[in-house]
Amino acid sequence: MSFARWARELGWRHLVGVLAAAYAVFPLVYVLSASLSASGTLTGSNELFAEVSGANYVALGGTKFWTWMVNTLVIGIATAVGTVLMGAAAAYAFSRFRFTGRRLGLTSLLIIQMFPQMLAFVAIFLLLISLGQVVPALGLNSKLALICVYLGGALGVNTFLMYGFFNTVPRELDEAAKIDGATHAQTYWTIILRMVTPILAVVALLSFISTFGEFIIARVVLQSESNWTLAVGLYGWVSDLLEANWGLFAAGAVLSALPVLALFLFLQKYIVGGLTAGSVKG
Repeated sequence: MSFARWARELGWRHLVGVLAAAYAVFPLVYVLSASLSASGTLTGSNELFAEVSGANYVALGGTKFWTWMVNTLVIGIATAVGTVLMGAAAAYAFSRFRFTGRRLGLTSLLIIQMFPQMLAFVAIFLLLISLGQVVPALGLNSKLALICVYLGGALGVNTFLMYGFFNTVPRELDEAAKIDGATHAQTYWTIILRMVTPILAVVALLSFISTFGEFIIARVVLQSESNWTLAVGLYGWVSDLLEANWGLFAAGAVLSALPVLALFLFLQKYIVGGLTAGSVKG
């Protein structure tokens, strides 16, 4: 193949890919450069890595950053596990059973997922105030309450994604298990869930990422600084323009990305299969 033909048919794709990668990577490099700058500003220099210092990372030890990190990981992991369990149970029921209201239930989930959960933050705030008077552990400024709020919006797109994947599992497996004397619960826990591991990993990853970076509801529910998540805590460092410390913020942002990156790399082998198989058959 001549160079002209290669450039016309394939080369432009490589060029577009390189430009897209550079466009995506530059903000990350800029934040990393700001985190290594001891000046604590994003506008002090236009030269990347003009100075390299670990002062911002050391300074994180004198803040509540690691407390926020633990809070975020606890909330994110609990929400991801709960989302997987609830979504898988709902998807299995919609996929394998035929019951009155099944189509209406699927339609309702499809409609509800069109409205972001953050639109109801006023109602959530008022609900938690009233609920906290009866059960303090589920009131405002409670991590458990925030987890319950997140789980309240766990169905919807996750159920549809799992529902499509469950439909790809042959029903003959259910029938064979039933002939062997297995109950629906035994079939579900010992056979079906093992067959749908890719979609469980995808939903867990998506749920963890969305929870990890969620700000609005977390800011409404969590009142005390010791209960904040990373999104709320990092925003607090730069919310006051006169006292904003962007170097500390950038260092915290870099470290905050590591758990998500590690989880993504760990579940990478499931992601493509889970997304594609769950989206083509409903």
